[in-house]
Amino acid sequence: MRLAGPAANPLESPGSLGSTGRIIIGGMPGMARRPTALLHSIVVALAISASASPVCAQQWQTETDRAQPPASMQIPGMRPTTPVFELPPNTTVVPRTAPDAKQGPGAGGGQLALVALLTQDGQSIDQGLVWRVYRDRPGPDGKPRLVSTHREASPQIRLEPGEYVVNVAFGRANLTRKVTVSSERAVQERFVLNAGGLRLISQISGGEGFGERGVVYDIYSDERDQYGQRTKVMSGARPGVVLRLNAGIYNIVGTYGDANAVVRADVTVEAGKLTEATLLHAAAKVTFKLVARAGGDAIADTQWTIANAQGETVKESVGALPTHIFAPGTYTVSARTAGEVFQRQFAVRAGEAVQVEVMRR
Repeated sequence: MRLAGPAANPLESPGSLGSTGRIIIGGMPGMARRPTALLHSIVVALAISASASPVCAQQWQTETDRAQPPASMQIPGMRPTTPVFELPPNTTVVPRTAPDAKQGPGAGGGQLALVALLTQDGQSIDQGLVWRVYRDRPGPDGKPRLVSTHREASPQIRLEPGEYVVNVAFGRANLTRKVTVSSERAVQERFVLNAGGLRLISQISGGEGFGERGVVYDIYSDERDQYGQRTKVMSGARPGVVLRLNAGIYNIVGTYGDANAVVRADVTVEAGKLTEATLLHAAAKVTFKLVARAGGDAIADTQWTIANAQGETVKESVGALPTHIFAPGTYTVSARTAGEVFQRQFAVRAGEAVQVEVMRR
């Protein structure tokens, strides 16, 4: 009895991908071929008992000699042989890797949980926070060594055991503390910022023709340095915006326009509360014009210098029709063109919008 085609070679695993680019997953190769080897042995026995021709029997004997079953699958009475496995060319063997062992409580560093609160008995802050973790000692350049930055409200951080410096910022309110990370247990640190909100509202005397778009505020702390100077906390703040600050007293300097229309006030910010402060700006809008005759056209490329009653320069500009905002008072304006200087005094009151003509004569 002849069977079509050669018998399958049990050395070729059912999961093989062919002779090229084959990948074999590491393990016990004999165990993966038990069903194939056993079926092959039964087919051999049936072929011999069916009075096959010597040629067929010899062919089957040759096939079985090339495919000895593993020791665990030997038929009783048969002499065990040691299987020899030859890998086809271009075969990649991938060893089986053991699963990672679970880490113990102290493996991989310590766990640090961070929480920020506005006040001691208040709720935790759930947005707008920036956490920065530094090494407890500065680097060779003397600057703090940043380890990580987090913008989650309550980050969970894994760190190597040791000392760290943690800073949390909530707008302009911030707090810095030293923390210790241990591999023995998870650590939770609460940061009480004692922060509040400040909203500045600008009001322009005179009202019409004026807007708060030109108003900016600089905020200074109440503390002074050895030279009596306050520390600037924030600059360029706009009216109507809620500013997050640590609780305390602040000095507010508001400037309307780009000259000397300045107002000052001290404001107290309370922890956990929103403070609104209205600042009244007394100012006048003035447009300058150098002319050859009254009501004439403005002369271009004119340099302007405006001084107050004490002779202090409060504004300088260049142009044909410059417009500036000044505090109420008396001023002297100087117009320079073609090497000549022309002057005039003028006075303004809060809420006025005037045009000052300087005659060239």
